[in-house]
This record gives sequence, C-alpha cells and structure tokens, in this order.
Amino acid sequence: MSDQYEGVEGTRGDSLPHISKKFMLKCDHCLLQFPEREAVYDDVKGREKVFCCHGCKGIYRLINDEGLTEFYRKRDSWTPGPAETGQVDTAAFTDNLKPVGKEIETDLVLDGIRCASCVWLNEKILLRTKGVTYANVNYATHRARIRWDPEETGLDTILSRISSIGYTPKPFASKSYEEDLKNRQRDLLLRFGTASFFSMQLMLYSIALYAGYFQGIETGTKLLFEIISLFLATPVLFYSGWPMIRGSVKSINNLSFNMDVLITAGAGAAYFYSIYQITQGGEVYFDTAAMIITLILLGRYIEAGAKKKASQTLTHLLSLSPKEARIVKRQRARGKGQELMNTDTVMVPIASVKTGELIQVVPGEKIPLDGVVVEGSSEIDESMLTGESRPVVKTQGSEVFCGTQNLFGSFIFEVKRTGADTMLSQIIKTVEDAQAKRAPVQAFADRVVGFFVPAVLLLGVMTFIYWSLRGIPTAGAVMNSVSVMVIACPCALGLATPLAILIGTTRGASKGILIKGGDVIEKSKDIDTVILDKTGTLTEGKPVLSSFSGTGMPDLDALRFAASLERLSGHSIGKAIVDAAKGLELYDVENFSAYPGRGVKGGIDGNNALVGSENFLEAEGVVLNIDTEMLSRVESSRAGGATVVYLSYDNRLAGVFFVSDVIRKEAGNVVRELLLRKVAVAMITGDNINTAASIAKEAGIDWIRAEMSPVEKAGEIKRMQEEGRHVIMVGDGINDAPALVQADVGIAMGRGADIALESSDMVLMRNDLGLLPEAVSLSKKTFSVIRQNIFWALFYNVIAIPLAVSGILHPVIAAAAMAFSSLSVVGNSLRLRRC
Repeated sequence: MSDQYEGVEGTRGDSLPHISKKFMLKCDHCLLQFPEREAVYDDVKGREKVFCCHGCKGIYRLINDEGLTEFYRKRDSWTPGPAETGQVDTAAFTDNLKPVGKEIETDLVLDGIRCASCVWLNEKILLRTKGVTYANVNYATHRARIRWDPEETGLDTILSRISSIGYTPKPFASKSYEEDLKNRQRDLLLRFGTASFFSMQLMLYSIALYAGYFQGIETGTKLLFEIISLFLATPVLFYSGWPMIRGSVKSINNLSFNMDVLITAGAGAAYFYSIYQITQGGEVYFDTAAMIITLILLGRYIEAGAKKKASQTLTHLLSLSPKEARIVKRQRARGKGQELMNTDTVMVPIASVKTGELIQVVPGEKIPLDGVVVEGSSEIDESMLTGESRPVVKTQGSEVFCGTQNLFGSFIFEVKRTGADTMLSQIIKTVEDAQAKRAPVQAFADRVVGFFVPAVLLLGVMTFIYWSLRGIPTAGAVMNSVSVMVIACPCALGLATPLAILIGTTRGASKGILIKGGDVIEKSKDIDTVILDKTGTLTEGKPVLSSFSGTGMPDLDALRFAASLERLSGHSIGKAIVDAAKGLELYDVENFSAYPGRGVKGGIDGNNALVGSENFLEAEGVVLNIDTEMLSRVESSRAGGATVVYLSYDNRLAGVFFVSDVIRKEAGNVVRELLLRKVAVAMITGDNINTAASIAKEAGIDWIRAEMSPVEKAGEIKRMQEEGRHVIMVGDGINDAPALVQADVGIAMGRGADIALESSDMVLMRNDLGLLPEAVSLSKKTFSVIRQNIFWALFYNVIAIPLAVSGILHPVIAAAAMAFSSLSVVGNSLRLRRC
C-alpha cells in the first residue's frame, strides 16, 4: 500500500516532487488524513510507510509480521481513524469464564470493528495465538466467542493480543447487549417518526398538485408547491432512508443485489426524476419517494422489536445458572485421642469447579452444576427441566441438575457434569441452534430481489436507448425511461406484506393473541400437527385437591386437621389442601416437623397428627386399615396420575386426600376443533406415563410422548419435521423453550415462564387454550391476504411496465396506477379486521 497525499499518490522518497505541508497525508493503517508535521515513518520490507501515530505504526508492523497483510486488501466501508483503545482490566472478564471440557471459553465484545475484514483479522490473530483452539466474531453484534487451553495460554495473553491490533475487548454483559438492541430500535423509531411527519405534510401539497394537474393551477403556485414538496421529501430520503442508501451502495459494490437496492432505486428514481421535472415544468412524484421509505421503515421497526424480544431468550437461560458454588473441603483432625473429620465450605466461581468435587446446597439455593447426591435429602423444583409440577424427592444416589431450585433440605452432591455438558447448557445450545436458522420467507425475498432490481434497471436503460434510436427528443426518451422506473417502484409490493401483518397482528392482539412477526404468519400456513405440553397447557398447572374422605371422622373435620398441619409446610401439595380449606377454622399445632418427600407431623389438642405418604405413616407406627372400596379408589386415582395423601390422628387413619393437576375445561373442545380441521394433535410431556395417559384420554388425544427431557422434546419435533410435518408447539414453561424454538411455530400460554414467552412465536395472552384454533385460523387468513396482495402488486407490474416501455403511459398515469394498486392492497388488508 503506497503512502498518499491529498490529490497525489506514490511512494514517499526522492521521486516525489516537493509538496507543501498544507497537503494532507493518509495513514497506511487507519486511512486517516493528517498534516505532514504529525507523520510517523517506518521502513517495512524496503518500502517507507507513513502513519498518523505510533499506535498505527505498531499495529501495521504486527499485522505484517504475522503475514496478515491480506487484511488491507479485504477491508471495505472502513471508517478512517484509529480504533479507540483503552485500559483492559482482566479481572472484569473472570465472571464470563466457563469450562468446556479441559478448555476455558468466554464471550466478549470487540470495540473498533468497522468492516468484515476486521472480523477476519481478529479471528486470524486469535487462532495464531498459542493455546487458542476456537475463535468466532459476529460481525453484526461484534460479539466474540473464544476457547483456549489454560495450560498453554491465559486470558491476559488473549486480551493483549486483541489490544495489540487496535481493538478494545470488553466483557459481554447481557444488559449492555440488550441496551444496544434498544438503541437500534430507538434509532429506527426516530427515523420512522421523522419520515411519517414529513410524509404527512408532503401529502397535503401532493394532493393540491394532483388537483391542479386536472383542474389547472397557476404556474408560480405550482412551482412553490413543488419546491416545498422537494424540501419535505429530502429529509425522508436522505435521513430516514440513509441506512437503506448505505446498504444499497455496499450491495452494489459487492455485486449482490438486496432489498435495499430495490428500495433505493424506487425511491431515488421518483425523487430525482421529480427534480428533473421541476426544471422542465412537468409533474413531480416526491410523495411516492417518501411513502416508500416510510412504509419500509414501519416494517423494519416492527421486525426490530421482535428481534429484541428474541435476544432475551438466551439471557434468561444463562441467568438460571448460579455464578458461585459452595465447595466442601474435608480434613482429618485429632481430638481427645480420636481421629475426626472436619468439614468446611468455601464459595468459589463456577468456572473453577471440577468433576468429582463435592458441592453443598442449602434450602432456597439453585443447584450450580449436574451431579449425584451423596449426603442428605431434599425436594427439588425441576419444573424448568421436566415440566413436572410437583417437587421431586432427592436422596442419596439421586441425580440433580444445574439451574433447578432446592426447596427445603440441605444436601451434598458430587459434580458429574460441568460447563457445556450440563443439562441447562444443552438447553441453551438447542435454543441457539434453532434461532440461527434463516426464515424461508427471507430467502425467497432475496431471490426475487436478486433478479428484479437489475432487470428493472436494465429495462429502464434499454427503454431510453430504444426511444433515442427512434429519433424522439431526449426529454421524451428520458420520460419514457423514468416512467418504467416509477411504474416499477415497489410501493404496492412494499405495502403488501407489512400492512397485512400490521392489521392481522393488531386484530390478534384485540382477541388476546400476540403474533411476533410476519415470518410466524408465513410458517403457520402449512401447519398440520399441533403438539401440546401437559402441565400448564392442557392442565391448570398447579396441584388442586380433587377429592377427599374422612375415615372415622366427618370429611370436613379431616380437612381441618390436614390443613392445620400443611399450612406450616409450604409444600405445593400441602398448599392445595390448605386452599381447599379456606373459610374453615383451623387448629393450633404444636411441635411441628417436616420430612421432605415424606410428610409432616405435629400435636393437635394433645394428640399426634400426621399427613403424608403411606410409607411415612407406616414408619410412624400408624396402621392403615383401608376398606376395599377406598383401596380401589386409591389405585384408580394413582393410575390417573393423582397423588394420594393420608391423615392420621391419635395413631389412627383419619382421612384420605387426592391431589392432582386438573385438565382445563376447554381442552376437550380445542382438541376436537383441531381434529375437525384435519390437524393432528399430540401430547409431549416430561411427566410420567400414567399421568400423561390419563390427561390425554380426558382431552381426546391418542398420540402421547411422556417422560421426555427438554432436549428430547425438541428432538422429537425435529424428527416429525424430517418426516415432512409442519409443527406447532404449545407450552408454558422454561422446559418448553427448546421445543418452542425448534417447532415451525411456538405458542406460549400467557402466564407461562418469561423464557417460554420469549422463545415463542405467539403468545395466548389470556391464558386460554381456546384461543389456539383462533390463532391458527387468523394466521392462515393473514397469509392468504398477503399472498393476494403480492399477486395484485405483481399483476399490476406485469400489465403496467410494458405500457411504460411502449411510451403510452405518462408518469402521472403511472403514479395514479401505482396509487390505485396501493389502495387495492389497503382495501384487501382491511378485510382482516372482520376476522
């Protein structure tokens, strides 16, 4: 790369003529122009290079020494100037370290990324660093993921390598990343608001000009209105539409035509042709240019909001994993002639925990890693993994999972899986992989734009050449050529999809159905299979006391005794009993004790009272004299998935309680309606097969998959998709997130976990399963309207473009036809308001 003066190029040396210092030099690294007096020179492989500062000089030499000078040939769209480097505090990155097998991985953000070659350079430099095994930089987000062998290199070495080439590494923080997405959406809103304001003012003058064309208008007034229209359209095109203009320039430089080229060509043609028409006394079409930009920005703003929501999915998943763990340290000691074992605990970062170490978990804490219980017992809320609404008892030998919630007891477990091997990490990876897939509608749009834009541009040029060769005046040839551009402006095409989506989603919101974007509507058109989760979707999602009977005492007395004990336990099953006893006067309890996974006991009126499982009561010496009728009822309830709880008072059986998660009252009707529409219905749940079969039978579902983990749920849906099925998944828990994302369309119940709501494509806001058939129907109707809109928009072009080429279609008529096509799209879309 040669050194450059402003207006003069060449290698600096005796061959250059004397040039005054008022001329500017250009830095060979960062391309910044600067006065010659500030120059820093260096000899690189026999050629003298010039730099704006010693930092750029050092970076250039480093890149050259590494054999990465291809960077300077690859880079484009480079903003001149050195990157803003700053102090790098290694300690700030330690919270983001996580083990992956024997290696360490971290995510960070790189400041100073200007173009795709910056990504290339950082990846190359990192991969040439000893010990680094993986490096990937995302150009869109500037987020880097790096993995290395801690025995060969360290974090400080990696950070210094990044800084040495002029980029500043910063810790990746989910909140700052979300803030960046909010800023992008805010920028779109500002541009859209500006475009809307000026476009509304512009339409007033455009209407006056169109009226003047048919009824007559004084020349001076016409010119005034046209100049005002020009000033109103200019900020819409060059401020609001600047991201599209910039994108189209990059696209043309890369010879890869995208939607930005289509938008810029249409709006630009209408704008610049209108300026030409002002000089010729003709008609202007500034309103067309402004409306194209405004409508496209509206669609992009809606899309940006959906992306921001989707980005929060992984943030919530990552937040489930604790940052620290309580390591158990045991040492032998002697006391009074005996050898003792002292047990101490130390809080350490998760990244430093290794397989085989012992971790203590106390009540209320989340489990930090996967492992097996070696001491103690407790009950664990595993609903985020299995969908099971009831806590799971954990004793010695039981497996526990990262991110699940410990409820009552304290225990010690041995670590079996760390880092990317934990169940939670597998869920995160499943969501990441599913979200990385491109929407089919985007690929289709790219293919259409790829040939439509150059075809229209070429046709416009050919029209001008044709009529010039026919001998008509140049002004006439230009008019016919620009008529082609005006008639081909994608106003109706740009309006066809966003307007239908806007009305369809607004109509859905009024009914309690939140649809998160046009791609969801496009994917819903082919749905032939609906998958329903059990807990919280087909059922109410919380245990309730379905029935109870007193034994040797009245039913309500038995309920009062049981509720008096259970109100002190806080257990979910106990809460169901307490809720059923609302309004009853309860007893005072003495010497209360809870036994996790077994039951509770205490003293009432001087007698022992117990509530718990059959084994618990028998272990406490209570003989369960159950008659044949009650025994049959107990067995039948258990087969249906209910939990059976017993009450004893004064060492005698006093009551039997049946607690279950009841089916939604609307579930049966929903299943029948879907089956009538030729849509297959299945249940996939993490619950046991007996409970699943009972609920499925009551709902009218024959297709069941039970006892499945979140990853297995997603895998089952993927298998269905490979068979050619188009799947909707309906769920409400964190455990449903991978399946919701894997499905063609994921639908979350309104009161579901945040992660389920954000992983989904639709949300039933009223927590009413009866909205499901309506959501499917609305999506299909909306896509049908989109398809009709696109057909009429394309049909208009097929008819109108040949007329423009033939020279018989005046630009004013072209604009009127375009307005008519837009009105037809608007009218057709408004039909969705009656759905």
